[in-house]
Order: sequence, then C-alpha cells, then structure tokens
Amino acid sequence: MEIWKDIPGYEGLYQVSNLGRVYALPKEWIGNKGCKNSHNGKYLSINYSSKGYSRVLLCSKGINKTREIHQLVAEAFLSHKPCGYKLVVDHIDNDKSNNNLDNLQLISQRENTSKNSSKSILHKTSKYVGVHFDKSRNKYAASIQINGRSIFIGRFNCEFTAHLAYQNKLKEIENGK
Repeated sequence: MEIWKDIPGYEGLYQVSNLGRVYALPKEWIGNKGCKNSHNGKYLSINYSSKGYSRVLLCSKGINKTREIHQLVAEAFLSHKPCGYKLVVDHIDNDKSNNNLDNLQLISQRENTSKNSSKSILHKTSKYVGVHFDKSRNKYAASIQINGRSIFIGRFNCEFTAHLAYQNKLKEIENGK
C-alpha cells in the first residue's frame, strides 16, 4: 500500500511516498506577467545525478532546489535529518534507483564506505575495513575516512598489523585526540 507524507521543509507543496514517488500538490500562483497560474497536482519528473541517484526539482518561495529522492523518503519516513557524514541513507540492495522505503536504511558513513568498498576490486585484497594491498609496494596500506577526507595511516608487511593501526587511529579519533 502506498503511503504519502509531506516533505519536511515543503509542507503543503510536495509529498513523497514510501514507494519513492514525489507529488506536487495542487496550487495556484501569480506568474511573471501577473497572470494567474495553477495545476491540479502532478507527479514530478525524475532525472539522474552523475552518480546515478534519482532526483527531482522542488520549488519553494521562488527558490529551486534539486533533491535526491532517497533523501526525501528518509527525511519523511525515517525522520532523517541530513548531518554531513555522520548518518547517511543507504540503498540496501545497492540499486540507486530503488527508493522504496523498505530498501533504505540509515547507517554511519564508515559503515557505508566499508559496505561499498567491499565490492571494489581494490579493497577485496583485505578482509579488514580501511586496509588494502598496495601491489606497487608489496605491502598492506591502511587509511581512514573522516568527514569526507582520506587520512593515510601507513604501509605494513602484515595485513593484521595494518588492521590494528586502523583500529588505533579510529580510537584516537573517537577520543578526540
């Protein structure tokens, strides 16, 4: 069953459904030349970002903003408040066009990076988060993502040693050092 909710910040203007559809509610407005315009409500056209996410154009008080649909669903149904890199909206099945509420979850950026890097050929060289095998130097390299920045930790002869260095760096960051 499809359930509709107002999009936070666009109440009375737009709604999003648990199936990932976006609807503009009926409205009237005065156009540029003073003419009265209206529409009886309509489903919004979807376009895609360069990263493959489906998105729509929303307008409020004359300001247009492009928004990704998975974000809108999470804000309306999961009470998600965008918070930079702390919590992100993840597509469980990794299909960026599947914006069904049942396919979305809120996870940490670290979990998301780990989940998505496990599919990458580069990162399949280690079973540990933040560790990969650097073929050019014949060593294991460790790095960590913090607020969208990659911090290099070092290169190690042993995969487990690289993992321990990553864990130590993570503890340092979490303790505010």
